Amino acid sequence: MTEVLTMLKESENLEFKQEVTNDFYKEVVAFTNTDGGIILVGVNDDGGVVPLGNVDETYLKITNGIRDNITPDVTMFVKYTLDEQGFIKIEIAEGTNKPYYLKAKGLKPSGVFVRQGTSSVGATPAAIRQMIKDADGDVFEEHPSLIQNLTFNQCKDVFERRGIDFDESKFDVLGIFDTARNVYTNLGLLLSDQCQHTIKIAVFDDVANTIFKGRKEFSGSLLKQIDDAFEYIELNNNVRSTIKGLVREDFEDYPVEALRESLINAVIHRNYDSSGSIIVNINNEFMEFISIGGLMPELTQAEMLNGVSVLRNKRLSAILLRLRIIEAYGTGVRRIFNLYQIHHLEPFITDTTNSFKITLPNINHAKQLEKNSMVETNMNEQEGVIIHYLEEFGELTDEKIQELLDVKKTRAFVVTKQMVDKGLVKVVGRGQNRRIVLS
Repeated sequence: MTEVLTMLKESENLEFKQEVTNDFYKEVVAFTNTDGGIILVGVNDDGGVVPLGNVDETYLKITNGIRDNITPDVTMFVKYTLDEQGFIKIEIAEGTNKPYYLKAKGLKPSGVFVRQGTSSVGATPAAIRQMIKDADGDVFEEHPSLIQNLTFNQCKDVFERRGIDFDESKFDVLGIFDTARNVYTNLGLLLSDQCQHTIKIAVFDDVANTIFKGRKEFSGSLLKQIDDAFEYIELNNNVRSTIKGLVREDFEDYPVEALRESLINAVIHRNYDSSGSIIVNINNEFMEFISIGGLMPELTQAEMLNGVSVLRNKRLSAILLRLRIIEAYGTGVRRIFNLYQIHHLEPFITDTTNSFKITLPNINHAKQLEKNSMVETNMNEQEGVIIHYLEEFGELTDEKIQELLDVKKTRAFVVTKQMVDKGLVKVVGRGQNRRIVLS
C-alpha cells in the first residue's frame, strides 16, 4: 500500500521524484544555484511513497551521478538520508562556487538551472553572468566563458608573427584557461576566433556623421581585429603633398602613432561585460574613437594625462605588452597629446559613466583653416579680386591682371609679387607661357 506524506507538497525548496530519470541532476543543479532544497526520491508527484526496489543500487547511482555529472563539485553541499519508509532524502545546500552546471551541456542556459516556483528552469545568460560576478567578484577576464567550444587559430597566427610561441601548456599562465575549474575564461573568449565583440569603423561625408561614404565591421579574435581595423584606419589617413622647388613633402591627416594608440586604448580599456562595439568615426575634420565603459571610478582625466594608470583588463593588457603591441602602461594618451603639441593642436576627450571618446583633429584640415583665415586677414582689395577670379577660372596672365585691376604693368607685377610672397599664388611657366595660379 502506498503511504502518503501528509502536509507535504512540492515547492521552491522541495521536489518529489518517483525514480532517478535523466532530468534528476538538473534539479540538484537548480537547488545548488538558488537557495538549496530537498529532493525525495521514491515519492510521486502527489506525495505518495513508492518504495524503491533496490535502495542500495539507487543510492549508488545518485551519489556517483551527482559527482560525475555536475561541475564544479557539489558533493560537499549534498547530504543523503535513507528514510525508514523506503525513500531517499537528499538535502542540498546553496553552493558557494556558482554557477553549477551539467558537465555534458556546459556553462549555458541548457546546462545551468535555477529554481523558479516548483520548477527547475534554464538560467538566462544575464543570470549566469550575475552568478559568476557574485561568486568571483567583478573581474570579467577571469570569469568562465559562457562559450566553451573555442578555437585560437587567429590568435596563434598573431603570436607566431611576433616570434612568440602559443600552445595550450601556456593557456593557464596567460589567463586563457582556468585549470582549477577546467573552463576557458572570458579572456580566452576575447582572444578566440569566436569573440563576440567587434570593432566598427565608418567613414562619413559630413561633420555630423550622417552621410556614409564607407563602413567596415571587424570580428574574430581581438588581436586580429586590432590588426585589421588599424589597416583600414590607415587607408583613410589621407596624405596631402606640397612641392617646394624639386622637393615634395607629404603630410598625413593624422599622426600614425596617435591613431594606433587611440585604437589600442579603446581595446584595452573598454568594458567587455557590456554588449556593443568599439566605434571609430572618420570625417574630413576629425576622427573619433568610442569605447564602452568610462574611466575607472578612481581615475580622473587629469590623473590619466599625468600618466596614472588603472587597468580594467589587466590580463589583456599584459598579453598586448608581451606581444609589444603596447610599450608601457599608462603612456598611450599622453603620447597622443604630445604628438599633437608640435602642430599646436590638442585632441579632445569626452568621458561619461558608460563611454570614453577621444577625438583627434585632422591636422591638414586645421592648417587649411588657419591658412584661409590668414588669407582673409592679410588680403587687400586688389588681391581679393585676383583670388576670386582664380577660384573660378583657375589661372591668370599678367595682361589679364592689368585688365582686372585696371592698372599698368608695373603695378600688376608688384601686386603679383606680394601675393607670391604671402603664399597666396604662385607663378608657373615663363615668357608667353607664364601663368599665375592659386598656391
